[in-house]
Order: sequence, then structure tokens, then C-alpha cells
Amino acid sequence: MALLLACLAVFPGFAGTVTGSVRLMDSHDPAVRKNNYYGVVIWLERTDGAALPLQPKTAQMAQRKKSFVPSVLAVPAGSTVSFPNFDPIFHNVFSNYAGQVFDVGLYAPGTDQKVVFRRAGIVRVFCNIHPTMSAIIVVADTPYMAVSNPDGSFRIDNVAPGEYQLHLYHERATGETLKAVERSLAVANDPVVVPTLNISETGYIQVPHKNKYGKEYPAVIEDRPMYPAGSKP
Repeated sequence: MALLLACLAVFPGFAGTVTGSVRLMDSHDPAVRKNNYYGVVIWLERTDGAALPLQPKTAQMAQRKKSFVPSVLAVPAGSTVSFPNFDPIFHNVFSNYAGQVFDVGLYAPGTDQKVVFRRAGIVRVFCNIHPTMSAIIVVADTPYMAVSNPDGSFRIDNVAPGEYQLHLYHERATGETLKAVERSLAVANDPVVVPTLNISETGYIQVPHKNKYGKEYPAVIEDRPMYPAGSKP
């Protein structure tokens, strides 16, 4: 197999596809109990540590009805993420976690802010005004990434032949749980089908986050009158 992979790597036209599915278990989330397995990030890195062409891209994480859409995003390092505000209220997107600390400041409805994510890491995203708003951006040193669909399926196309380690991230799973689910893959020119990856949410404890100043959010958010009459926030 190693000789075959080495030969295929010489010809850039050869590429494989990695598909599979994830299944979330032991969850307290009502959506998961209805078999909604959206939001697990899967990515491939070379087992020999060889650098991969990152192919930075531009992605979007919008704000609609006091939610981030999508709530989970996966991008190669160097990518730009825009945060358009489609709500009739102000937002202030920020992250004070190690993945990448940033703060775009307060910005108005109908405007946009952009952030370049330059290094690999897990970025937890919040709004400084609305405590219920949260999202995840996974930044990795690879172009081979996917986010699981609601049925748990995922697909990574155009993977160059080689030996890879499959990594995963799910915000309601412990690091030990995710590490145990990782596996090695040999990618050639034929499709690779990964057996179902079972991820337990046992051991997850949700910790309330604070605002960008490290303080508690106000008990009452004074923006409800800014919504059009009859609409739901």
C-alpha cells in the first residue's frame, strides 16, 4: 500500500474521497435525541507531519435572529470569515479563547465585519450583547475538512493520496472522548468509507461564558423594541 500511495502522489490528477458518518450518543440535547447529528468537524492531517497546501478561503458566519448561522464552521488556516449582521439590532462578535482572540466591536444592522484566522485552533465565538449567542470555528492546517450534516454524514473530496490521521471536534465531547475516536486512513484513488464514528457526550459540562470584559451579562437585554412588530427574536 505504501508503494502504491507513493506512486499515486507523483501524479497530481489522482485524488480520493473520504466519506462516513458520526453518531452522537448519551446527549441531553433534544435535537440530538431526534437524531440530529449536525456540527461535528472532521479533518485529515498527514501522519508523517508533512505540510499540506492550505488553500485559504472566504467563509461566512451570519447573525440572524440572535443566532450565528452556521453555528459550526471549519476553515483552513489563513481563511477569512465574514460576520454579516442581518438582524435589526447591533451585535459585537468576539472571542477570548486561545484559538484566536479577536473583537470586531459594536456594529450596526446591515453591516459586516471580517476576521482572518491565521493559525490552527478551536475558536469559540460569542456576542458581547447577547449571552445566548455562541458558535464554533475550527481552524486547521489542512484543506481536507468537513462538518457533519444533520443525518451525521460527511464527505471530504479531492484528498491527495497518502497516510492520514482523522481528527474530530465536537463542542459537547471531552478531549479524551474525541481522541479515542480518531483513526488512521490510507487514501489512494478509490473512495474511502469510514465506519460510523460514535461520539459520547458523557462528561460534558456546560460552563456559562462571560462577556468580553470577563463580567456577567446584564439580566435584561434592552434590544427587544428594535425588532419589527410581530416578529420573533
